[in-house]
Amino acid sequence: MRTRTNAHGGPDGGDGGRGGHVILKGNSQFWTLLHLKFTKHLKAEHGGAGSKQLMHGANGKDIFIDVPLGTVARDAETGAFEYEITEDGQTFILVPGGRGGLGNDHFKTPTRQAPKFAQPGEPGLEMWKVLELKLLADVGLVGFPNAGKSTLLSVISAAKPQIADYPFTTLVPNLGIVRYHDNKSFVMADIPGIIEGAHEGKGLGLRFLRHIERNSTLLFMVPVDSKDIRKEYLILLNELEQYNPELLDKTRVLAVTKADLADDEIIRDIKKDLPEVPMVFISSHKKTGLEKLKQMLWEELIRDA
Repeated sequence: MRTRTNAHGGPDGGDGGRGGHVILKGNSQFWTLLHLKFTKHLKAEHGGAGSKQLMHGANGKDIFIDVPLGTVARDAETGAFEYEITEDGQTFILVPGGRGGLGNDHFKTPTRQAPKFAQPGEPGLEMWKVLELKLLADVGLVGFPNAGKSTLLSVISAAKPQIADYPFTTLVPNLGIVRYHDNKSFVMADIPGIIEGAHEGKGLGLRFLRHIERNSTLLFMVPVDSKDIRKEYLILLNELEQYNPELLDKTRVLAVTKADLADDEIIRDIKKDLPEVPMVFISSHKKTGLEKLKQMLWEELIRDA
């Protein structure tokens, strides 16, 4: 193009703008992925075309997806792990926008002063991603269905989980804030009940075992009327080990629940064959042993901090 400052003209085509990114962004105000339940397709803007006088095209507008901390992104086809959001404000480009094209100014040479071609921009990417949420909690409740996990959470926090006397009442993890002395508090997560073979996908299986990875301390819960408390504890421990051996490195506390169903003599007999782990007898119904339990959990949490 010929101008007053360039009498002989020449290439002046500007570069194109890149396409918009689809970006994950950590948001500590979100606790679930429920707001994305009906959002299956997201499309960022195309980049703008370059124009004469070496004008650069505008970049396409990025799309930000707010997600709770503990969100994991995976490839939908391979299941391969891609990224985990763990901090408020943390971002990750889930799907990058296509690179903008190059204007004809890039292709001029001493022997080709006015190229009539340019490099086109990259086409946009289209792909499926899976988002999973690992709950961020200080204490995770581990136990078979009907071990009293939901009842405990409802008694020592303001959480109101669904409670009924049949397996798998809890179909989604529940979070509760447990208040301790001197305005201290910690977060407890009621993880849906595990069954033997959960690491193989039985029961609710792998759908919820991943949440336990994000807990600092694990509170194992076995009811006092269990046929063999030690055996039940070891089965739970084995399920965690089979799923992820690193879970055995976490601090463990054992709560023998529904202690109001046993008298002092039965409790003394039970204590003789319990696993060697910090333990306490509790009754959520009678609200006994709960202060001791909170003290034990708090001491374990500050020890690991």
